Amino acid sequence: MYEAIDKNQYTPMMRQYLEIKEQYQDAIVFFRLGDFYEMFFNDAIVASKELEIVLTGRDAGTTERVPMCGVPYHSVSSYIDKLTAKGYKVAIVEQVEDPKDAKGIVKREVIRVITPGTITDGGNISETDNNFLVSVDEAKNRYILAYTDLSTGENYLTTIPLIGDILRAEILNLRTKEIVISSTFNQAVLDPLKQVTSITISIEDNIQDVNYLKSLSQDLDKEEQIVFNRLINYVIKTQKRTLVHLQPVSKYSIDGFLKIDFSSQRNLELIETLRFQNRKNTLLSVLDKCETAMGSRLLKKNISFPLVDRNEIIGRYDVIDKLHKYFLETSEIRNYLKDVYDLERIVGRISYGNANPRDLLQLKKSLNTIPSIKRRLERMKLHEYFQLDTYYQDYLTIYQLIDKSILEDAPLTIKEGNIIKPGFNKELDELQMMSKNNKEYLLNLEAREQERTGIRNLKVGFNRVFGYYIEVTKSNIPLIKEEFGYIRKQTLTNAERYITEELKEKETQILRAEEKSIELEYNLFIEIRNTIKNYTKQLQFLAKQLAKLDMLQAFARVSKENNYVRPVITDKSMINIKAGRHPVIEHFLDEPFIANDLYMDENESVILITGPNMSGKSTFMRQIALIAIMAQIGCFVPAKSAEIPIFDAIFTRIGAADDIVSGQSTFMVEMMEVNNALKYATNRSLILFDEIGRGTATFDGMALAQAIIEYVHEKIKCKTLFSTHYHELTALEESLPNLKNVHVSAIEEKGNVVFVHKVLPGAIDKSYGINVAKLAKLPDEVILRANDLLIKLEQNSNYDKKMSIEHYVQPLIFDSKTPQEQEVIDEIKQLNLNQTSPLEALNILDSLQKKLK
Repeated sequence: MYEAIDKNQYTPMMRQYLEIKEQYQDAIVFFRLGDFYEMFFNDAIVASKELEIVLTGRDAGTTERVPMCGVPYHSVSSYIDKLTAKGYKVAIVEQVEDPKDAKGIVKREVIRVITPGTITDGGNISETDNNFLVSVDEAKNRYILAYTDLSTGENYLTTIPLIGDILRAEILNLRTKEIVISSTFNQAVLDPLKQVTSITISIEDNIQDVNYLKSLSQDLDKEEQIVFNRLINYVIKTQKRTLVHLQPVSKYSIDGFLKIDFSSQRNLELIETLRFQNRKNTLLSVLDKCETAMGSRLLKKNISFPLVDRNEIIGRYDVIDKLHKYFLETSEIRNYLKDVYDLERIVGRISYGNANPRDLLQLKKSLNTIPSIKRRLERMKLHEYFQLDTYYQDYLTIYQLIDKSILEDAPLTIKEGNIIKPGFNKELDELQMMSKNNKEYLLNLEAREQERTGIRNLKVGFNRVFGYYIEVTKSNIPLIKEEFGYIRKQTLTNAERYITEELKEKETQILRAEEKSIELEYNLFIEIRNTIKNYTKQLQFLAKQLAKLDMLQAFARVSKENNYVRPVITDKSMINIKAGRHPVIEHFLDEPFIANDLYMDENESVILITGPNMSGKSTFMRQIALIAIMAQIGCFVPAKSAEIPIFDAIFTRIGAADDIVSGQSTFMVEMMEVNNALKYATNRSLILFDEIGRGTATFDGMALAQAIIEYVHEKIKCKTLFSTHYHELTALEESLPNLKNVHVSAIEEKGNVVFVHKVLPGAIDKSYGINVAKLAKLPDEVILRANDLLIKLEQNSNYDKKMSIEHYVQPLIFDSKTPQEQEVIDEIKQLNLNQTSPLEALNILDSLQKKLK
């Protein structure tokens, strides 16, 4: 917490710092002093600890020195990256006045506040990741979620039912680092997020319209506009510049995509692995054969948000078929895409005003590929799908402007010249010719002075401190005569440096010409950059088309290389997968992957899977989900054939890593994930439950497992794969008509178990747990003792394994609700308790009670 400080006791410079700090109390202020950014007071204490730099002090007009630390300006980016990665905000303070014009202390201002959600480049933002800044609010019994990526200009907005679980799942799937809310928003809704990921919460209450950005949000209602305005006002407040690259808001419904909550995404290892939290050996790593960063980002977005629109999915299959058919053209397009840079972020930097000559050259090189890609798409009859014709002339105009203006070897900096090509600007050409002539003059002067003095090693040189000079070695100094007009300028160990009136006059001419030339080059570059900024919309459209092309060529490539097949999307509630494979595991296996079938007719809702540990039950379940996801992002799938419906959501409970961070046991996490599925699954969802109930006592676990199976079978009626070690549950096939038993087979040979990883019809009644322990190399005496105990337990058991499950658990209890009961339930669900007074609550309760009597 920032504490007010009496500023009058400090020096003018420190008073200036404190006035700025008062306005940016939630940020660490980087205060530019010469070649360093300095931090003072508590900012210095925090920064020195987090950055592991020395904490020192500075005299500031008081008896005690104020705490201070600093970092060099030329390496400031890495320090800012470290702080924002830890959730801090950094306010950058620069001089905004020429010291020559200053009356008193030089004027300084905050030029930008860098926050975790507003990073546009640097080490904290991967080229294949979006960095979404999110704003959320509650209005009219719904949450409104708006988010932007400042590095690409993308803007999105969706509405969510007033259910915290769904809101948090959506935010987690965006992998955001910062959320902007109003000061009145109930932050308790977001608290569970902090147990899972590091998120910075920022407050913004300004919801005024931003005039030049009004066109971005024309399709929003009043409440949605408020949330988007809050987001944009926060962006403008922190970035302190116009942002013409921000795109119109893309408004979507969460029902417009296959819903996969964050937990299920982790369980299925779509984006990152459970154990190492990196992308290696994930579905993303297998499918990402993209040549551009834009394509990789689009692929990642699609894996997190697969499609549910049948026509859009089938349209992608048709494109992949054509890319396979025209394989030569596809190969050529792939090579051209290698020369396409990250247009979205280049355009973002142009808009921000921090694009350098290298960015424009990369833009030019990217645009140079468009005619060639366009011709090949026309040949393949795909030019209407990838609309490169739109704005084509604008792309040529931009290319020609950069081609005739920017030198191919232009530097990264824009204030040291050598940027603009000869012939682009007449005035610059004249200045550069003058500079060239002056350099020739200096060479002639050196030869002339060598002749005049007789000193053959005499040199004419230049440095930034002393300017131009004539250098004579110590041994030749006696040869210098008074009539030469040499004036001593600098003494070195082995030489003296001189100036003459003629050289001094020429130096003024040369430096003035070079200064004017560099200034003109700078202004010309800014003019060129601003001209290109006017084409922001066109370049962003091109970036989207190229990203889509890149993603689909990646699908085509991986499908061909891995022998994937085009799936059939069926309107029926059935699954028919022949020889399905796990796309990730088969990718790194040395031996062939064992393929498996899955057939579920329209009536079958639950597949109960039994089999020993390590037999492949979890792998089989995961591969079904991955095949469904691949089909719904428009990719071919690892199978001989696949006929599947479009799912609206996938829920999983696979794996059993304790949630140590939030202090929750494996069993509690398991029950929470099961609850999430039971609450939100529909008859068009896919559920994967692996070994539910194993985290508690045997009969408790078995009872829970049966109750869950019955609930899914009777109430939800969606496609469900349920693996279990409770072999007694296989008897449910007799009482639940839409449940089918399958098992993953194993062969026992001479006391050893061999896993064949084949899924076969029917149940199995042996777990082979001791055999697995033997494979794990447990001591022989432990294995022998376990076998003895198992025999005794089986002999002394007071129940028969084959006995009907009804002996242990209760029959079905999930009967249908009466219409009155259902009406009451619906009314309760729709209640907003935060906006209901105690008296209103009692009246509502009385009304509901009467309906049930």
